[in-house]
Amino acid sequence: MSSFWVFPGQGAQQPGMLHALPSDALISQCLREASDALNENVLDLDTPDALQSTRAVQLCLLIAGVACSRVLMAQGCTPDYVAGLSIGAYPAAVVAGALSFVDAVRLVALRGELMQHAYPKGYGMTALIGLDQRTVEALVQRIHREHTPVYLANINAENQFVIAGSDQAMAEVASLAKEQGAAAAKRLAVSVPSHCELLSEPAHVLAEAFANVRVQAPNLKYLSGSTARPVITPDKLRDDLAFNMCRVVDWRSTVQTAYERGVRLQIELPPGTVLTGLARRVFEQGSAIAFQGARLDTLSALSQEEEHRHS
Repeated sequence: MSSFWVFPGQGAQQPGMLHALPSDALISQCLREASDALNENVLDLDTPDALQSTRAVQLCLLIAGVACSRVLMAQGCTPDYVAGLSIGAYPAAVVAGALSFVDAVRLVALRGELMQHAYPKGYGMTALIGLDQRTVEALVQRIHREHTPVYLANINAENQFVIAGSDQAMAEVASLAKEQGAAAAKRLAVSVPSHCELLSEPAHVLAEAFANVRVQAPNLKYLSGSTARPVITPDKLRDDLAFNMCRVVDWRSTVQTAYERGVRLQIELPPGTVLTGLARRVFEQGSAIAFQGARLDTLSALSQEEEHRHS
């Protein structure tokens, strides 16, 4: 058995994403649980205006991921591995049985607020496509100064990286990247400089909140999107979740680890299909498919086929 469920990060959000979830009693129940935990109606969080807020985006990603996972699990599908890119680690931890959904909702609301307040404006993230890692690191080093902070934030694929930092620093790196032959430099819909030391202070505050939450050893194989290694103890998992906002995401290695461990089916939970495209570069055999746009019976049949192949 070797299936892998993955959960996207910020930038994958879509207006109306909670309203677009399948009409299913399990999904309605999930929306209700989240609304009760926050004492607000979470269906107000997915309007284009609401999604300007980091808190709303992160909550929508958590809720969509957990809700659709419950629908798949009710069909008899269970992943062998789970992982999430940045905020995606939270629904992954819930699905792995390590964190309760209600605790995850409250922690993610706090995480979004902390990140938003740390850098209300003038910062963000930019994707660079078409250069190798050494070139991107060299460009970052050329521009990074105290007044123009910029960092390598995500390693998504061999030639796809994300940088984080101040608007000015990112614009300078982007223009150098184009001179070096980058295919694209695209500002992402993320208003905070994630996955670098600029967020180490909010991460420590979040870690304090985690100290009061029950975290259990995962009952599925949980891969860290930062280290690309399995995390098996509650303490390590707490650390992985609290501090992933200020650590580089190594998604390329995370998918590679899953593939090397025999995974041949990756299912990307909503919203979007970004991680499916990235997995196809690594999966020489097998399938990568997104929940969004796929039929439930197709996903279910693929999961069961994978189980039979390995049982």
